[in-house]
Amino acid sequence: MPTEPETDYDPDLGRKFIFVTGGVMSGLGKGITAASTGRLLKNAGFDVTAVKIDPYLNVDAGTMNPFQHGEVYVLKDGGEVDLDLGNYERFLDVDMTFDHNITTGKTYKSVIEKERAGEYLGKTVQIIPHITDDIKRRVREAAEGNDVCIIEVGGTVGDIEGMPYLEALRQFAHEEDEDDILFTHVTLVPYSKNGEQKTKPTQHSVKELRSIGLQPDVLVGRCSDKLDIDTREKIALFCDVPTEAVFSNPDVDDIYHVPLMVEEEGLDEYVMERLDIADEALPEDERENRWRDLVTQQTDGEVEIALVGKYDLEDAYMSVHEALKHAGLEKNVDVNVRWVNSEKMGDHHADRMRDADAIVVPGGFGTRGTQGKIEAIRYARENDVPYLGLCLGFQLAVIEYARNVLDLEGAHSTELDEETPHPVIDILPEQYEIEDMGGTMRLGANETDIEPGTLAAALYGGDSCTERHRHRYEVNPEYIDDLEAAGLKFSGRSGNRMEILELAPEDHPYFIGTQFHPEFRSRPTRASPPFVGLLEAVVGDDPHTAETEEVSH
Repeated sequence: MPTEPETDYDPDLGRKFIFVTGGVMSGLGKGITAASTGRLLKNAGFDVTAVKIDPYLNVDAGTMNPFQHGEVYVLKDGGEVDLDLGNYERFLDVDMTFDHNITTGKTYKSVIEKERAGEYLGKTVQIIPHITDDIKRRVREAAEGNDVCIIEVGGTVGDIEGMPYLEALRQFAHEEDEDDILFTHVTLVPYSKNGEQKTKPTQHSVKELRSIGLQPDVLVGRCSDKLDIDTREKIALFCDVPTEAVFSNPDVDDIYHVPLMVEEEGLDEYVMERLDIADEALPEDERENRWRDLVTQQTDGEVEIALVGKYDLEDAYMSVHEALKHAGLEKNVDVNVRWVNSEKMGDHHADRMRDADAIVVPGGFGTRGTQGKIEAIRYARENDVPYLGLCLGFQLAVIEYARNVLDLEGAHSTELDEETPHPVIDILPEQYEIEDMGGTMRLGANETDIEPGTLAAALYGGDSCTERHRHRYEVNPEYIDDLEAAGLKFSGRSGNRMEILELAPEDHPYFIGTQFHPEFRSRPTRASPPFVGLLEAVVGDDPHTAETEEVSH
């Protein structure tokens, strides 16, 4: 295997690599296709990890508007990344690091810093080999210690910003043994007006891919229905792949059914044969089936949860949506999440909230829509509606309580009102001198100490939990004694920082808020305790006395 003197990586890191590209249009679901493939390989006994390549110039996703890019997902080491990393963690049930997200900003920043330090010994620094070498190094290092690494290349083939990555992939294929690397290309197969599945978009997309030296080994057609055999054969003929290498990924009711669909298509078996690892896989009767059992179980009913936020976009709250679904899997109920616009509580959105079984106020930034969220919290508190507040939802619960129980008129957060007479929420002390916005919040996994005998202790089944954070503001210590004397219990703390609040069971059936984001650690096979407790309160179980097995959250 060729070595690269310009870099210091070990070319033997990792074993097998699956590169996933997309064509025709973005948003096809190549990330879910890749994650589903990884889930099946994991079921077969392999250690699987994933890398998401984002060709944008941002160093990370931390400063991006959710309207443009969906939620910012936070990893255990504090990396602020694309929401697709959340799908990989949920499907593979692994904890990733910031190294598993490669961006153009991160890559160029690294190369430029090396150039400024004189590490290139006077050489002209260029896209090839310096940028492409850095990309390959990052992929190999992220893959270290795993049997299979799945690398999703964001965007679509032909995007100008993605060209260095595709060139790096071409070089990667040249450097690796043929059976150690596999290229999967996901394309759109639309219908014509007369109901014919059209292959021309796929043909053009593969032509674009081949023009830069990449030949796909596997083609996955995204279509509302399964691909007809004639369609598969036509794609195979014009794109120069075997017919058995063309797979369908039709629309399904729930993304957690996609692994079942691609398994039915035989994608996992073909991939294992192509990578020469089929003989190492577990026998089919010994493979993990818990995923299938969970997502195909018969449910006993359904619940309506009001998600009160300002972004009219499901992707902006993807992890919250998924965590509610995971809790539904554990409690064996269907969860219907109804969007409530916190800016429009004066019209029918308030009625939408009142008709729900429980209320969730998620995280967020800025003043827009905050008054509507506070109204929702007050309604939940005063009407015994199960409530879960996350990050900003935790802080606004403190504000609502200070205003309406302690009668602190004008109580607020200094983030939202710098002139508030009662700053019950204030900036973290270490944030005072910070000017840069990117990557400077309190980020990543931190441990919280939980007071015994509390709702939080019942939920987590122990005296501590470790959850992920993303915030600059906290409960002002000057107001904690007064808030607790009035009945607002801070049952989780990290040093002198308030992490979990709750109301006593005699005051409310379920009212809890977390400064952290428990949704980021929720999995289909391991639902987040605060979300499970919310549904327990809805379906009639008592979360205060739950005999929850101690978990490692």
